[in-house]
Amino acid sequence: MSFTEEEIAYLRSQPLARIATVSADGQPDVAPVGFEFDGTYLYVGGHDPVHTRKFRNVRAGNKSVALVIDDLVSTDPWTPRFLRIYCTADLIERESRFGPAPYLRLAPTISWSWNLDGRPFTDPANQFSPRKTVHQTPAQSH
Repeated sequence: MSFTEEEIAYLRSQPLARIATVSADGQPDVAPVGFEFDGTYLYVGGHDPVHTRKFRNVRAGNKSVALVIDDLVSTDPWTPRFLRIYCTADLIERESRFGPAPYLRLAPTISWSWNLDGRPFTDPANQFSPRKTVHQTPAQSH
């Protein structure tokens, strides 16, 4: 399975996410990041990315990462929505809008989305039951 059209639209509408990685000694780390989505993979780069914890953690062999994209449609009424994605990360070089650069390439493995249509939390029909998807692992090409 893959992302729904609604999930893809949400991914493409959001400029920021939070990525969680784990260091070689088991210390979790979370950082805000910009990301790109090409329909299969998510990409995370940044300013001098090879010197960031997220890159060092993946380079050390901890390739399991989590990415959360969320926002508030409104604070009154309270209207949150989110997409949480577990991924396997690889370090790659790729051409992007900023030229060639190192990136984390994230292959989604499992995702959960909730309330992407932006219904108020107080709506009785808005029970907390995220949509879970187990993704097909794309063939890794290097």
